Amino acid sequence: MIPFSARTHPGLRRSKNEDNFETDADLGLWIVADGVGGHSNGEVASEIACTTIREQVAKGSDLRSAIENAHQAVLREIDTRDAGNNMGTTVVALQLRGDSYEIAWVGDSRAYLFDGGLKQLTRDHSAVNDLIDSGAISKAQAAIHPQRHALSRSLGVSSTNASSVSVIKGKLGAGEQILLCSDGLTDELADTTIIAELTRNADLESQVDALVSAALASGGRDNLTLVLLGSPRQKPRSQKEAAPDLEVTQNIAARLAPETAGRRKTERITLLLFVLVCIILGATLI
Repeated sequence: MIPFSARTHPGLRRSKNEDNFETDADLGLWIVADGVGGHSNGEVASEIACTTIREQVAKGSDLRSAIENAHQAVLREIDTRDAGNNMGTTVVALQLRGDSYEIAWVGDSRAYLFDGGLKQLTRDHSAVNDLIDSGAISKAQAAIHPQRHALSRSLGVSSTNASSVSVIKGKLGAGEQILLCSDGLTDELADTTIIAELTRNADLESQVDALVSAALASGGRDNLTLVLLGSPRQKPRSQKEAAPDLEVTQNIAARLAPETAGRRKTERITLLLFVLVCIILGATLI
């Protein structure tokens, strides 16, 4: 069973947490959902999404079908509430069978592969990302675009809302990890920072704690949630670390050589003096 760790945090500027996550190692299923900002009851929508996807996968559905059912479940909940309530959520879900994985998502919650470097596996369903793909703006311009958080797809909101599910498949290699997260993490941390925190920490719990702490230290402007799967890469020992014994032994020997020589010289002098004393005492007695 693959090891994993998960955290969610409301951040430093939000009064409530609209993110949710689900982990079910028996199903090989991990989910992160982020209630859509600007709509009420985002935490309800994200919880419905997580619960429905898990239930559907447990019944044998694939991820695409499970997420489509989650969209309908959120819409049904909207119908039971006051008019004008248009809650919604993003979602990214991972199912792992052996070393084969499938990732399905709607919105801008992301999945990354960490293998010493960081590769974004998902593509944001956002208006700004569509502009990047069309060549209208650059990635640098997208980072400061006023509509960078406007989604082109999400679950719920309305029956006419675009909710098409994207799916990718792959294999998880030895020493590789998969990170699922809401945009509360990636809005705060550059890829280089994520790489640094995953690299310098030696176990899953420390890696996850470090990412949350770094995001909060960077501002913590939004709710943030992450799920990290897979054992951390073992750091290769450097040549100096791998064979320290000979060098250390040589250094110690070099430091001890003068001390040993001096001690032996002192011992010889002491012995000579003892012999002389004995000779003198013997001559006196005669």
